[in-house]
Amino acid sequence: MNWGQLLFSFDGRVGRGVYWGFTVAVIVLFCLLAGITVMTTTVDPNNPQAGGGFATILMGIAGLLVIWPSLAIQAKRWHDVDKSAWWILIAFVPFVGGLIALVFNGFIPGTPGPNRYGNPA
Repeated sequence: MNWGQLLFSFDGRVGRGVYWGFTVAVIVLFCLLAGITVMTTTVDPNNPQAGGGFATILMGIAGLLVIWPSLAIQAKRWHDVDKSAWWILIAFVPFVGGLIALVFNGFIPGTPGPNRYGNPA
């Protein structure tokens, strides 16, 4: 599977390693951007609004750019445990939805061998 298929296609399957690699990369990216935002905002303690505008805009753009690849990786991960990509929506269930998604995507091994979504990656 090439990078284009991995990040932009909703077909196929990926294992936990790819899921965690992508998740950690996104977390690191946003921690760096948050750090830059904080550092540029606190440059002038007398005027906290003096900086941070560009970094905040950069964080918003990064967030928009990460949405589609995040959905594609999650869909493939749900496929790996032989569930429909519609299970992505479980994250919207208050309190437990995000935990269920984390357990299934991050810790449950995929279906051994081929399933209805294809061969394991």
